[in-house]
Amino acid sequence: MESYLEENFGGVKAKNSSEEALRRWRKLCGVVKNPKRRFRFTANLDKRGEAQAIKHANHEKLRVAVLVSKAALQFIQGLSLRSEYVVPEEVKAAGFQICADELGSIVEGHDSKKLITHGGVTGIADKLATSPADGLSTAEESIKRRQDVYGLNKFTESEVRSFWVFVWEALQDTTLIILAVCAFVSLVVGIAMEGWPKGAHDGLGIVASILLVVFVTATSDYRQSLQFKDLDKEKKKIQVQVTRNGFRQRLSIYDLLPGDVVHLAIGDQVPADGLFISGFSLLINESSLTGESEPVVVNEDNPFLLSGTKVQDGSCKMLITTVGMRTQWGKLMATLSEGGDDETPLQVKLNGVATIIGKIGLFFAVITFIVLSQGLISKKYHEGLLLSWSGDDALEMLEHFAIAVTIVVVAVPEGLPLAVTLSLAFAMKKMMNDKALVRHLAACETMGSATTICSDKTGTLTTNHMTVVKACICGNIKEVNNPKNASDLCSELPETVVKTLLESIFNNTGGEVVIDQDGKYQILGTPTETALLEFALSLGGNFKAKRDETKIVKMEPFNSTKKRMCVVLKLPGGGCRAHCKGASEIVLAACDKFMDETGAVVPLDKTTADKLNGIIESFANEALRTLCLGYREMEEGFSVEEQIPLQGYTCIGIVGIKDPVRPGVRESVATCRSAGIMVRMVTGDNINTAKAIARECGILTEDGLAIEGPEFREKSLDELLKLIPKIQVMARSSPLDKHTLVKHLRTTFNEVVAVTGDGTNDAPALHEADIGLAMGIAGTEVAKESADVIILDDNFSTIVTVAKWGRSVYVNIQKFVQFQLTVNVVALLVNFSSACFTGNAPLTAVQLLWVNMIMDTLGALALATEPPNDDLMKREPVGRTGKFITNVMWRNILGQSFYQF
Repeated sequence: MESYLEENFGGVKAKNSSEEALRRWRKLCGVVKNPKRRFRFTANLDKRGEAQAIKHANHEKLRVAVLVSKAALQFIQGLSLRSEYVVPEEVKAAGFQICADELGSIVEGHDSKKLITHGGVTGIADKLATSPADGLSTAEESIKRRQDVYGLNKFTESEVRSFWVFVWEALQDTTLIILAVCAFVSLVVGIAMEGWPKGAHDGLGIVASILLVVFVTATSDYRQSLQFKDLDKEKKKIQVQVTRNGFRQRLSIYDLLPGDVVHLAIGDQVPADGLFISGFSLLINESSLTGESEPVVVNEDNPFLLSGTKVQDGSCKMLITTVGMRTQWGKLMATLSEGGDDETPLQVKLNGVATIIGKIGLFFAVITFIVLSQGLISKKYHEGLLLSWSGDDALEMLEHFAIAVTIVVVAVPEGLPLAVTLSLAFAMKKMMNDKALVRHLAACETMGSATTICSDKTGTLTTNHMTVVKACICGNIKEVNNPKNASDLCSELPETVVKTLLESIFNNTGGEVVIDQDGKYQILGTPTETALLEFALSLGGNFKAKRDETKIVKMEPFNSTKKRMCVVLKLPGGGCRAHCKGASEIVLAACDKFMDETGAVVPLDKTTADKLNGIIESFANEALRTLCLGYREMEEGFSVEEQIPLQGYTCIGIVGIKDPVRPGVRESVATCRSAGIMVRMVTGDNINTAKAIARECGILTEDGLAIEGPEFREKSLDELLKLIPKIQVMARSSPLDKHTLVKHLRTTFNEVVAVTGDGTNDAPALHEADIGLAMGIAGTEVAKESADVIILDDNFSTIVTVAKWGRSVYVNIQKFVQFQLTVNVVALLVNFSSACFTGNAPLTAVQLLWVNMIMDTLGALALATEPPNDDLMKREPVGRTGKFITNVMWRNILGQSFYQF
């Protein structure tokens, strides 16, 4: 049995299953009473094929469009172009000069010729009655007119199915249809023989039982579908930074309109079709739309941005031009939504169990019918009435047939795979209340088997509320954890140093200081950027004034591979200056000069470098995140096409940023340890900072190992196999290091691995892990897209809650399987044995239908939806080697069923 299930139904994985494995188990499912119900929550592979065809068509369309666009540009450069476009009257009447179809043809077709004839991006903005600087007007009447002309940024979704659709689907059950026919024949023969109402009792009893089963089943399924609908809505909640009325604000992507100005950064999803206004080093991954993995450079020469694509690097401002179902992404999403999620391994294996038991039940049903019929035929034979059949004889034979059919109804455990879905849906809904959004159904199931959690530090184990508390400027260390200390530091520093420091912080940043609608300062950006900008403001800096002094000509945004961010400024007096900030030891190693206490730039000798490295280490030992800031004057003739230099910088200073450990993390780590789950910290921070935080959290123990990414990746395979079981902290890790660690844990050590991530570069590790956990607050859209679960509060304690719910799913399904198989086996054997030994069935068709309803539907509702308790986290995890079906069901549950019988 074990080998049969593993061979035929074991090929489906918790994620990334092959289409061949998904198709194979479907073909093997025989004796299915109601395919529409049994396979409701399985993936629609045909719809997925359609989606792939759309992607391929998009790829070809864009490839041709780009070639045509390039060819057109060669002809139109230097020519005076005249637009032949005629604005529709209804568009003019609404106050706009371009229609939705024209906008769609420009962006989707990458039509540079049309774009130029409309006056470029600025011309399109004018025709959309918007400003590239200030965005749309939020006047209600203006928004309404815009919606009427251009539509909403919403995609066509499958309609919510009514309760009566589920009633109709429940009626598709083959065995119920056969019983309905039997009931009809029973009514006709009974009334003809015994009259109304006496002759109708048996037939009406079956009809009433069928209707009750149908309505109870439909009610359960309908409620379940509403739960999934609510969860789908939560999955699609995405917000972006938008400028409207000159103010930055966060807005749902579904509220975007043509003319909106949207700000995009690394990891964001392009929310609608549009045009590039301004930005730096923008690389767009269009694989979600076209299947093409090579990123596309987007700039003034190629300004076309397509909905659904992802920002792989850089940042930009974009002008929204086309929304909703007018975009290719909208059409693709409509098809993908019908494809559904992959079924879970437990669903598939329980489908296999249902198939096997169904075949056994069918065999017993046929034997039961033969035995019961043989008794009647034998009696007729001995009485010499074999060729003389009365209405009573026909009714008796019909009753025997109905009992046989009802045995199939009871024997085929159609509720087994549905109980998994019900339990998973219940867990998903409850986890939503516990700040965990499950994107893939299988994640609930898999998390119950987790044996290892590889967690980020920042924002997961810590609060992600960062503050600069220490600074080393001009070689002097100063506490700056309040405004007075910051003011004192400012007064002690030379004016040139303060000016350079503010220029570095305010320009070399992915954040921004804006004034909100209430006239108050608001700092936008990551927690690290926010902490630095707050520090600069406390020194008396003015963000806008400092930004206006220079012009940014090139920017290389921070990413977890380079661990630094660089910017080149054009100075008012001529010439260019580069600023660099990032991981302290990396930026300090790029410096050969530093600013002394007088503000003079002097060579960075070994003694001073050792002193500064000692300061970095002392900050890190206090669990502070350290950043080093440096600058360099650029040579004349620097071109923006050149790479920003990696050496020759002058060290401005080092800052220590405090990010406190979250309350309750230490207790949660202890809970994981007692539950047999190993917690490892994987971070890009300095190793001393990582070790200090890991000890505070209870992750790093006496016999544990802390290692740096560069050292880890230099190890041979044999060395890695010895090291990995001991690794509790990995610092200065790259995304590749995290991916390598996860891969070895899964494949070599057979661990079930959960991984947290928030950045774009975490996507490969999230994809590789058994359970990818993305951060809901700090996480990018790319990370969330690759994850199985989104931790809405970025809290490690929530991850432990997810593990508890995962274990609860296993326990609930175990109880239901035990209950259902007990009833199945008992009902089957009682009827069969009684038919064999006495010639009569003790349970009528109506009684068996009642048994089936209680077992299949009410039993699932009662047993598959029990919430977890704390005792679940005191057991060892099932793990990858734990075979739920074979170890738990066949040895434990089936044994108990026979015992109870």
